Amino acid sequence: LLTVTVFLGTLTPKFYFALTVTSSFISGLIFVFEWWHFQKYGTSFIEQVSVSHLRPLIGGVENSPPPPAAFSAGENETSRQNMPECKVWRNPLNLFRGAEYSRYMWVTGKEPLTYYDMNLSAQDHQNFFTCDTDALRPSDTVMQKAWRERNPQARIKAAYQALELNNDCATAYVLLAEEEATTIVDAEKYFKQALKAGEMIYRKSQNCHSQSPQHEAQLRRDTNVLVYVKRRLAMCARKLGRIREAVKMMRDLMKEFPLLSMLNIHENLLEALLELQAYADVQAVLAKYDDISLPKSAAICYTAALLKARAVSERFSPETASKRGLSTAEINAVEAIHRAVEFNPHVPKYLLEMKSLVLPPEHILKRGDSEAVAYAFFHLQHWKRIEGALNLLHCTWEGTFRMIPYPLEKGHLFYPYPSCTETADRELLPTFHEVSVYPQKELPFFIHFTAGLCSFSAMLALLTHQFPELMVIFAKAVSIVS
Repeated sequence: LLTVTVFLGTLTPKFYFALTVTSSFISGLIFVFEWWHFQKYGTSFIEQVSVSHLRPLIGGVENSPPPPAAFSAGENETSRQNMPECKVWRNPLNLFRGAEYSRYMWVTGKEPLTYYDMNLSAQDHQNFFTCDTDALRPSDTVMQKAWRERNPQARIKAAYQALELNNDCATAYVLLAEEEATTIVDAEKYFKQALKAGEMIYRKSQNCHSQSPQHEAQLRRDTNVLVYVKRRLAMCARKLGRIREAVKMMRDLMKEFPLLSMLNIHENLLEALLELQAYADVQAVLAKYDDISLPKSAAICYTAALLKARAVSERFSPETASKRGLSTAEINAVEAIHRAVEFNPHVPKYLLEMKSLVLPPEHILKRGDSEAVAYAFFHLQHWKRIEGALNLLHCTWEGTFRMIPYPLEKGHLFYPYPSCTETADRELLPTFHEVSVYPQKELPFFIHFTAGLCSFSAMLALLTHQFPELMVIFAKAVSIVS
């Protein structure tokens, strides 16, 4: 102790200043390197070294499951070719304007749909429900203008004008069902009238579709109307509690028009089957549509994860799993969750009720926050119904982000996460909703630590330079006390 005291007494203020400057410089270099490593690889270098090399030396064991390898090696490239980056899709489960969206606005005073979303719907209606031969039928001419009207009351007025000209104008009934009906029961009545008129027009178009290109275009339009009406009738039955009837209608529709798979009617069917708890039928639908060559969706990926989780979630315990390791069934469930989370990383926060839901928009961006809102809005009840499923999701979903290569351009199980999702989601979702953004990696602990160490040592260097005598006395006092 005497030797240490004598040694400290010989040190000058310049030594303490040089010491603090050197330590500040070294900690600054460490901080810069940590930041660079995090920006490039998405992890802390110090944390990575400690987990990979130091933990095994001191007897620590990593119980995380092995990375999944059985989810189709070709899916990455196939999906990359088949899927545009930020294509906006019609929401398969979109609500009814009059019976649901308008009622929400009446109660809350908030507009649930954005102008961009409604404009996309107007374009859809013009593409689905109009054709070049509309000029031959006065009622269709009126409806062609009606779909372009921005004011809802003007559209409804035009629909009634079309019905005055032709009482069998199917698209006029469709518009009234969507926008004038204030209840699902009223909407169903209008759609039944649209179905009767639509089937009659469809049969006429079938008989003469080969006569000219104009008649072929008319048949396509009449087919679109008929499919749309049948689908919405099935959705009305689902909302009114007639689930088995809805399932039958959806199955019949998919058999009758198998080439219209791009309308994603199978997603309506999956949701209805989950409500019936017909899990074997759900698996059969997934076996057909969860294919390498077909586009994915949150409904497909998360429903597949839910079925895998259902097999193990009731008995799953993170404490037990950390001691004995994961069983094969648990690994399969965790891999399925990781796959779903990589496809759409926004969904878990809604399923775990870490973020509040809003009414889903009429259009969604796959892998975006809008798709996550739409999926969770209809499927949260199905996850709650299976005991332990949300607990398993809660324990495992964040592990996905440690497995995805960084930077994200590399991808993992799917094509790389699109960089344009945030912009599109902000246009699709209402302004009062806080849009979920990905990727947002939290800074690791060691970056915060090195930043604090660098700042602290720099402050000491500054104080030593400004008050050398006082800092020497403080340093000697700290050394003696320690």
